[in-house]
Amino acid sequence: MAQDWIVYTTSAASTQQLGTMLGELLQPGDIILLSGDLGVGKTHFAQGVAAGLGVKEAVTSPTFTLVAEYDGRLPFVHMDLYRLYADEHGQTLTAHALEQIAFDDYLDGQQVVLIEWPRGVMAELDNYLWVQFSYDAPELQETRCIAIQSEGIDAALRLEEWKAAWA
Repeated sequence: MAQDWIVYTTSAASTQQLGTMLGELLQPGDIILLSGDLGVGKTHFAQGVAAGLGVKEAVTSPTFTLVAEYDGRLPFVHMDLYRLYADEHGQTLTAHALEQIAFDDYLDGQQVVLIEWPRGVMAELDNYLWVQFSYDAPELQETRCIAIQSEGIDAALRLEEWKAAWA
């Protein structure tokens, strides 16, 4: 997997707009993985994806509920796996933990699935967009560097559509 695209946003609103553009393009079965430190913009991006999918409900990070489901143009599933990791480095998820949230059931190709803290499930997936957030410079907390990689044919096509829409 190569680094396919880098985008810089300078506000929460522009991060959300980037997500909205992607949400407008998403198709059933698309999977988006979000990585980055706490507070770097993952939830703003997820809110944009939901808006692009036509979700009318308020979207918040499902840190304590783990999985939130929304209705829109397509069903939208927003997962936050942070609390399921068995180690402090966010690398190990147990099969039991994933079974408890019926993880595999959400991968049936019927909805769009967005997963925060995905490291422990990436090896199980073969078609996804991986969106990695970081601050461009720690002293400039508003400027985010968003590095996007695609894995799989459908994800690569979606990425090309997204890049064209953002241009």
